[in-house]
Amino acid sequence: HVQLVVSGGGLVQPGGPLRLSCVASGRTFSSYSCAWFRQAPGKEREFVAGISRSGGATYNEDSMTGRCTISRDNAKNTLYLQMDSLKPEDTAVYYCAVKRYSVPTSAASEYDYWGQGTQVTVSS
Repeated sequence: HVQLVVSGGGLVQPGGPLRLSCVASGRTFSSYSCAWFRQAPGKEREFVAGISRSGGATYNEDSMTGRCTISRDNAKNTLYLQMDSLKPEDTAVYYCAVKRYSVPTSAASEYDYWGQGTQVTVSS
């Protein structure tokens, strides 16, 4: 069992940056592929970015093209999402998730464990 604790959300002005963190419990974090999803009010949960066990990243080009970077630090059991040039439409609850297989996918149903989510609000 893996527990994920998400932090770093908050209120940010349009154009500003924000970095989210997701700390995993246990000693097997490096064996999971990971992803960030987000869910805006009234919308379905959306894949933002994923990262493989070896660090290969994949992004949803329809959501935050060129404005976010996913990374991981296996020594710290931590997943990150660096977001830049934030827009009001990026306002959502952001979740981290992990799955046992090496390659991340965009289907939320394929993930085994989820963090609690953190609210990101982009507004002036």
